[in-house]
Amino acid sequence: MISLKQSDYEKIVAHAKSEAPIEACGLIAGELSGSDKIIKKVYILTNIDHAEEHFTLDPREQLQAVKDMRAEGLTPLGNWHSHPVSPSRPSEEDKRLAYDSSASYLILSLMDEEPVLNSFHIEGDKAEKENLVITQE
Repeated sequence: MISLKQSDYEKIVAHAKSEAPIEACGLIAGELSGSDKIIKKVYILTNIDHAEEHFTLDPREQLQAVKDMRAEGLTPLGNWHSHPVSPSRPSEEDKRLAYDSSASYLILSLMDEEPVLNSFHIEGDKAEKENLVITQE
């Protein structure tokens, strides 16, 4: 299971909507509790590709986020990105670029009226949906 606070969910949605039609992206960090991942902090990063169908995290911002994680004693848990006009599932490119099989990959779809957020474990060309729970503060 992976858990995300409601306020962090809203932060991701707001940023993704403000960036549309390009993909928005960022990192997630928190704590491991057995096989559960508890997201404590969401990082908003720049998609330096400014593209509608793929993203590249800004390397400087990524380094700053990792430094912040270390300073706060957080564990890197994965990343998130938006799909402005496609479903909340990994594209073939998402699978190809998912280098870390221990990471969670959150994908937010904005294609419908109501945003849809899912989390995936990706290993090779296989993507498995993780149990994502949005929690109150």
